[in-house]
Amino acid sequence: ILLIDAMASEPKQAAQEEPKEEEEEKTAETKEESNEDVEMKEDVEMKDEEVKDEAEEQQDKFKELEQDAPPDKRPTAKDVALNLKDTTVNVMPVLGGKVLMPLTEGGMQYLLAGARCNAGQKAGRYMFEVRIVELLYPADQPGSKTYAPQPKQLLNVGFSLAGSSLLLGDGTSNCSFDSEGFFVHGGVRKRAGRKFGRDQTVAVLLNLDASSPNANTVSLFVDGARASEPMPLPEELRDKALVPTVTYRNVSIEVNFGPKPAAPLPFSCRMLGDAASADVEICKTQSSKSGKSEVIFPVGLPDEGFFDWVDRFVETHPDYTELSDRKILEWASKSGLHPMRQQAGYVGSNDKPEARFGIPALDDWSPARVIAAIAPTLQRNFIIPELKANLTKADRGEALIRFGANEFCRKAVVLMGEPEADHKAWVHSKLLEQKRARAEVEKRRKAHEDERKRVNEERRKKHEADRKAREVARKKVQAPEGDEGQAQEEAGESKDEAKAGEGEEEAKAAGDEQAEAKAEEPAAAEAKDEPDTPVELTEDEKKEYYSKSALPDLSEREFARTYVNFSVPTKEEGFDDVSFVWLSDSKTAEYLKKYILDKKLTSRAEDLTPGSDFKDRLAKWQKTVQEWRRCQSDFKDPARRERKADEARQKVAEEKRALIEAGDDEGARALEEQALQDAEQPVEIDMDSLEPMKVENIYDIGNGQPLFAHFTHDDWTLLYTRFELHLLIHSFKKDLNDPDRQGFGLKDLGFYFNKYYRKNWNFNQFGVKEFDDLVDLLRDSVSVDSTSGHLKADQEEDVALEQFIRLTEDNRLERERRIDAGDETARLNFTRSSDRGKGCKGGKGGHFKGGPSQPSRFGGAQHEAPRFGGGHSEASRFGGNRPEASRFGGGHHEASRFGGSHHEAPRYDRGSHESSRFGGGHHDAPRFGGGHHDAPRFGGSHHDAPRFGGSHPVGGHHAGRNDHPGRNDHPGGSHGGPPAPYGGHKRPFPSGSSQSYPPPKQPRASYGGSGYGGGPPPPPYGGGKAGGKGGKSAYNRR
Repeated sequence: ILLIDAMASEPKQAAQEEPKEEEEEKTAETKEESNEDVEMKEDVEMKDEEVKDEAEEQQDKFKELEQDAPPDKRPTAKDVALNLKDTTVNVMPVLGGKVLMPLTEGGMQYLLAGARCNAGQKAGRYMFEVRIVELLYPADQPGSKTYAPQPKQLLNVGFSLAGSSLLLGDGTSNCSFDSEGFFVHGGVRKRAGRKFGRDQTVAVLLNLDASSPNANTVSLFVDGARASEPMPLPEELRDKALVPTVTYRNVSIEVNFGPKPAAPLPFSCRMLGDAASADVEICKTQSSKSGKSEVIFPVGLPDEGFFDWVDRFVETHPDYTELSDRKILEWASKSGLHPMRQQAGYVGSNDKPEARFGIPALDDWSPARVIAAIAPTLQRNFIIPELKANLTKADRGEALIRFGANEFCRKAVVLMGEPEADHKAWVHSKLLEQKRARAEVEKRRKAHEDERKRVNEERRKKHEADRKAREVARKKVQAPEGDEGQAQEEAGESKDEAKAGEGEEEAKAAGDEQAEAKAEEPAAAEAKDEPDTPVELTEDEKKEYYSKSALPDLSEREFARTYVNFSVPTKEEGFDDVSFVWLSDSKTAEYLKKYILDKKLTSRAEDLTPGSDFKDRLAKWQKTVQEWRRCQSDFKDPARRERKADEARQKVAEEKRALIEAGDDEGARALEEQALQDAEQPVEIDMDSLEPMKVENIYDIGNGQPLFAHFTHDDWTLLYTRFELHLLIHSFKKDLNDPDRQGFGLKDLGFYFNKYYRKNWNFNQFGVKEFDDLVDLLRDSVSVDSTSGHLKADQEEDVALEQFIRLTEDNRLERERRIDAGDETARLNFTRSSDRGKGCKGGKGGHFKGGPSQPSRFGGAQHEAPRFGGGHSEASRFGGNRPEASRFGGGHHEASRFGGSHHEAPRYDRGSHESSRFGGGHHDAPRFGGGHHDAPRFGGSHHDAPRFGGSHPVGGHHAGRNDHPGRNDHPGGSHGGPPAPYGGHKRPFPSGSSQSYPPPKQPRASYGGSGYGGGPPPPPYGGGKAGGKGGKSAYNRR
């Protein structure tokens, strides 16, 4: 009962204790929160006290020497304000120009903005104020490969010269204080004061009063308190009118020129807006007669001084703003962005450079699009040096639409031909300046190298002296062995000797050092006294009219694509004025016409595309070549010739039977006589006296032999090259359809060859050094025009395709006669092309399906080589051809996987023409044995043997086929021989043996010859008519 009562009372006590615990926790939390608030307030108060202490320390540090401004009754300047025409294009003025905001869209957040006052101070002591109204935090685009310039929010306040860069910190024509507390001049930042930020009024005071103790200084004040000591004015800015300038990024600022300050200084100081008119110089902006802003479109030719003229114009007309891609890159570089390391490939041109900052918003030229949209809204003068766009009428029309005639006076300035004298002088001065700069860099490099050598020589001497000292010390501690007294005596003697030796060594070292020093003194004095050679331009350099650049003015591809559309602008296009700077309008038109004509003879036609006529003629050529190659293969294969003869006889018989059934006995008799006449023994042809150019039927020169019967890989390659170049030259003229451009030079052959045939032009495969040597091999087909240097087709466009066979055979016979006469230079040394391009409508093998130019992966036959066997022209991976042996064997025409060839022995076997997999047959050997013509797979016969055994006409039988080794149930053998294992002999034991496979170990033999095939017993390593001559085999170990 007591236990139950206790258990019942526990929840009540717990329920009473829970509210107490919650109240205690809340009370503790409230105390903690109050403690945290107190701590935060204390931290803020401590920071404020630290700032105040820092300001008090700075005020104590900077003893104020400035005095109150005396009263001045001179007339004051009027309308002192920001010059809204002298700002960067990303400055957005609001509230009547008192507040400036930046553009932050499309990568503009990374670029600095700059603005300048319309008045420059040249005397007295005056100040102006700037306040950061807001801080902007534009989001960075994802995918950046580098960091944005830091800090993201920045403000520079200072002074600059009129017409100089609007970005403070760029060059030596300005000085400023930045929001990080640095004084900036000439790219050098020096800690000068404390930082300042939002809602703090910053005053910059320029003291040019000669009577003041702080004369020619500039000072920074924050919220009325001095934030820096008076900084001396740089020498480059003294005795010149200095214009108040602000540079900022990702902040909105308020600029106050007076007359009343927002944060008074500890002493009275007049603001620039209340300055005496005699102490300031108002910067006047020039305007056109029409009162509109001007936009100038310079029109010039690539690499003929276009950008030289633009640079000179901007230099002499600072009130014009240049809008170009190259200026955007320059602007980004001055804003703290640096391009990434240059990579291989396209690098752009002066007209269209490539942006590689690693920031997507800059690399895709988003700022250029923003500027193109905002520029027409700004009332200022522009110059647009777009080289390619200004040369083409269509692009000029688009630019004129952007800059409307109501707001802008649009002018075109044409600069073509030889520049005028003053421009040449300006270019020469720039060239001399660059040459002197390079000479100065080389001088500093040489001085640095001499200093490095001197330091190294001193270090070497010191090390040598230390080494000698250690040697002397080592000699001192050495003592000879012996008794103790003798050791002491000898130790004493060694001490004396060591001292004497040490003295001698030191004297010698000192003498050596003195000698070296004396030897170096004249050389150093000579180098010091050597006068600097004056740097001047050479006579050749004085003849140059245009400065050289690392990049072309226009990329080669862009130029070749557009130069035919270059034209001279006219007023009819919409220009208010068209002026000609270097030549008159008529001479300029003649100059441009001659320029385009000359470029047509040397430039590529990038937009050229193959026409339908080219494609049709190429398809016809491919089909015809396949027929020729098939005809050659049939002629070289007796079995195929026999089959064709049988087919012809069968066809004649069918036709004769049809005539007899029709009752035309005379026709049947005539057909039979004609067949007998055709079947007569072919006449003998004297090949030495054969004239290929007079052969009418290239398929039969009179003895049933085609004219191309003896063509090798090299001859077929020459045939292809003849026709391909012939077709290319004629198609180029037809497809381009330009009477001024009838051909192309050697330097563009590879470009057009790839454009038409979709494969690379491989000159190295011909084994010649000069193109003239190849032209000699292609005589009467292709030549080079001696006047223009263009390729010329020697045959008419519609010449019969058989003509190329005749030309190739004529060239082949001539080479053979020269070789027979002992001229080894006539021997061809072609190499197989490694280009695996698909070609034009080709198969796996390349250009022609299975053709000689492009080998397939495992083999390239003339037409359609098997996967593991090669054809006449292209060796396969495991089977080869006549000239080039395959990996495991070389076949004369269509080598099998492991078979050999007539000329090049395979790795395991060698056959006469088409060898088998493990043995070589005379013509078409079987897989495991060789037959005379068409041997069976596992046995050889004279003509058409069965798969596993053969006799003379059709040997063996197929009953009970068995492809497995160890069986002997198929008769085989050449000419009806007795059965043997798989129809033949693997080892040289007597024919007809009934031993089972594998037989007992026998003398070594190969798998060539009649191994696995019929015929008489082969000699060692195979051989004989049936099996062919077998090569050594790795399978002999069996």
